Amino acid sequence: QVQLVESGGGSVQSGGSLRLSCAAYGYSYTPACMAWFRQAPGKERERVACIRWDGDTTYTDSVKGRFTISRDNPKNTLYLQMDSLKPEDTAMYVCAADWNCDGGWPRQPPSAYWGQGTQVTVSS
Repeated sequence: QVQLVESGGGSVQSGGSLRLSCAAYGYSYTPACMAWFRQAPGKERERVACIRWDGDTTYTDSVKGRFTISRDNPKNTLYLQMDSLKPEDTAMYVCAADWNCDGGWPRQPPSAYWGQGTQVTVSS
């Protein structure tokens, strides 16, 4: 059974940095795509960044130039380096993995595998 476990969230001041990690277990070959999503209170879940099997990446406009997604395949770990954080980045960040991606992004659960999330809070 595939499991995804996020870590690295916390509270930082505006302009600060955090590095999120997503450790993946229970599979033997690399997912076609892995991604980070986020959901703020009272808002819908949104895409943040995605990385595909060939290293191709996609970012939502609001994080371009500030966030960097990467993956360490031998360690089965996904990362999200977040710099120049803003209060509007405050959200629960969740990672997802899929072997049959939809438009290059992981599908919604239960079709793909999703973690439980890690909270990021940015104060002004």
